[in-house]
Amino acid sequence: MTPRERVLTALNHQPPDRVPIDFGGHRSSGIAAIAYAKLRRALGYAEKPIRVYDPIQQLAIIDADVLDRFHVDTIELGRGFALEDKHWADWVLPDGTPCQMPAWALPERQDGQWILRAPSGRVLARMPDGAIYFEQCYWPYLENDDFSRLPEALAENMWCTIQSPPGPLVAHRNGRHALADGAAALRQRTDRAIIGLFGGNLLEVGQFLYRNDNFLMLLAGNPRRAQEFLDRLVEIHLANLEQYLEDVGSYIDVIAFGDDLGSQNGPQISPQMYEELFKPRHAKMWRRAKELADVKVMLHCCGGIRPLVSHLIEAGLDATNPVQITCKGMDSRELKTEFGRKITWWGGGCDTRFILSQGTPDQIREHVRQQIEILKPGGGFVFQQVHNILADVPPENVVALFDAAYEFGSYNTK
Repeated sequence: MTPRERVLTALNHQPPDRVPIDFGGHRSSGIAAIAYAKLRRALGYAEKPIRVYDPIQQLAIIDADVLDRFHVDTIELGRGFALEDKHWADWVLPDGTPCQMPAWALPERQDGQWILRAPSGRVLARMPDGAIYFEQCYWPYLENDDFSRLPEALAENMWCTIQSPPGPLVAHRNGRHALADGAAALRQRTDRAIIGLFGGNLLEVGQFLYRNDNFLMLLAGNPRRAQEFLDRLVEIHLANLEQYLEDVGSYIDVIAFGDDLGSQNGPQISPQMYEELFKPRHAKMWRRAKELADVKVMLHCCGGIRPLVSHLIEAGLDATNPVQITCKGMDSRELKTEFGRKITWWGGGCDTRFILSQGTPDQIREHVRQQIEILKPGGGFVFQQVHNILADVPPENVVALFDAAYEFGSYNTK
């Protein structure tokens, strides 16, 4: 099978030739730039600039030689953009490793820390010395939630404004839209499954704008106001979705939405609240995506989400990542048994909280073998570790992770 065929077969709940492997296909299956620099050196590959496509989380672009080495079947649509040196600016990672950041999102030094600004000049995020990622420091709706200015509020938020490629490179039309041109070119040169990162977050955007505590209180204390906010937000998302899939719908295989509905001990909100406030709005967006393009809908959704999974399936979800197996209720065998014929588990291949960061290569190999044995039967499984590989993970553990995924992923029982 080609990588694209392999991924789509798994998403259709049929056994491919082997379990598809995702590494860097979306923002939660990648690797911290600090760890990636060490990985390239350990593999003995030629030195080349470490490019950080996500300044907030400091995630690296994974180069073609590494993707090939680990038999990776996915690629993110953003890899079709920012291909010229002029799109990048030199920076230095917190451990002293030279790297390059998107030129339009280069951090600035201010008062003993690094900052990221909105186009307006407002400081949106900061990274104190000793930290290895940026944290949000401004919430537009903290004091006044003026819904008439929701687009402006979104532009004053860290997660919505600090853009990864293609970023501002596709902000203007010049004949055919630059986004469509880049997507078409990527489709032509790769047979990997292409994942388009759309977003469409609901719960999280509320938290981005109000701050987590305030938005949760709004949901519980003033649900009518919360519904008005969510309805206005969905209008914006749907307009963006129409334009996005007009440009790239013919060139992507999976569209990725996001909403971290879970925490370590279960959902952030009750199943009843999800069903009343979020499920119909998710369903509206996911249904529209499938009307506009021949795509599978994936949701990035961290945490213990098991009580919500049946609702997500009913809303039209095809796959969810990262399958956070150390959270309450997220036992891999139970998830596969209960939901495995209805949703693709895109993740859960290796615990990153303890095993990948603290285990030995042999322990990682055995853990990955067990996870694949549980999750692969009948398709409906794409291998990735549980969320990004963080900066402290040794390169030998990364090699053990992906070598085991390839070794044990075959559906050929002969």
